[in-house]
Amino acid sequence: MLGSCQHTELSLIAGSKQHQFYAKGQYIFQAGARVPGLYCVYQGKVKISKLSADGKEQIIRLAREGDVLAYRSLMSGDICTTTATALTDCVVCLVPRPDFFSLLEQNPQFTHSLLRLLAQNLGDAESRLLHTAYKPVRERLAEALLLLHRLFEPTTAATAAATTSKTAFSIPVSRDDLAALTGTTKETASRLLSDFRQEGLVTTQGSRITIRQLDKLSQLASRYD
Repeated sequence: MLGSCQHTELSLIAGSKQHQFYAKGQYIFQAGARVPGLYCVYQGKVKISKLSADGKEQIIRLAREGDVLAYRSLMSGDICTTTATALTDCVVCLVPRPDFFSLLEQNPQFTHSLLRLLAQNLGDAESRLLHTAYKPVRERLAEALLLLHRLFEPTTAATAAATTSKTAFSIPVSRDDLAALTGTTKETASRLLSDFRQEGLVTTQGSRITIRQLDKLSQLASRYD
C-alpha cells in the first residue's frame, strides 16, 4: 500500500516512522487501546485475534511481511477490538497518526489502496463467518492449514531453492493457535490433525507441521465452498 506514495512522502515517513522488535508471543497492540499510528510488518508473522464473551480466542486474520495493521481503528478513531500478537520474532514499523492522515488527505492513490484493502478484508471476514457457520470442522482445519501454508511459504529465491519441493517447509504453529484459527477446541484440532497425519496429508514434529499432499488438502478445504 505504501508503494503508492511519492518519493517526498516516503522520505517524510522514513524520517518519522519507528521500528520496534517484538519477540514471539509478544503483543504488538491489544484490544481496548487506541493505536498511535499505522503498523507495517517489516519482518515476521503476526496473528490478529479477539476474545469471545466466554474468553475463547478466535484468530480472524494472519499477516506477514508487507502487510499493514490497525488501519480500521486508526481511521474510525475507535479503540481496537482486536489484539495483534507476534507469531514469530518480528520487526514492525509504526507510521505516526499525523503522517498517516496526511497521506490520506494528499495522496488519492494511497486512499484508494486503503479502500481496496478494507473491502478485501471485509469480504474475507464474511467468508470466514459463513465457513464457521456451515463448513464442518474437518474442512475448516484443512482451510486453516492452507492459510498457514501461504503465510509461511518461502518468498525469496534463496529460501525457496533451499527446499526440496513446494511443500517441504514446515509450519511452526501451536495447537492452541491452530484451534483458534479453525474455530474449534484444542482437543478437536489435535484429533483431526492426527487423522490428517494417518491419511498422509501432513507430518508433524512437535509444534511444526509439514503439508505433504497440498492438492488433496485443497480439495478437502473447498468441498463446501
